[in-house]
Amino acid sequence: MYAVIETGGKQYQVKEGDVLFIEKLDAEGEITFDKVIMVGKDDGVTVGAPYVSGASVKATLLKNGKAKKITVFTYKPKKHVKRKMGHRQPYSQVRIEAINA
Repeated sequence: MYAVIETGGKQYQVKEGDVLFIEKLDAEGEITFDKVIMVGKDDGVTVGAPYVSGASVKATLLKNGKAKKITVFTYKPKKHVKRKMGHRQPYSQVRIEAINA
């Protein structure tokens, strides 16, 4: 069984036991994702309009962290204008525990 969930403006296909890096959530312990777009089973697929009613995905928060630093460099040629910045994107690491359809 698998499901497609929506969180942080993105969609993820998940199965039980998967570990995901998603946009940072302000939560602790167990998380429930209610925005389930699709549920796939052995006997077929259930697609929501826009979400499947009564379906949810339970997950456990493993940790919150920051990704590796990326360098952002912008400049304007021939104008002596340049700017160097860094960015670290925050994330949450979650493990999918159960899919309830």
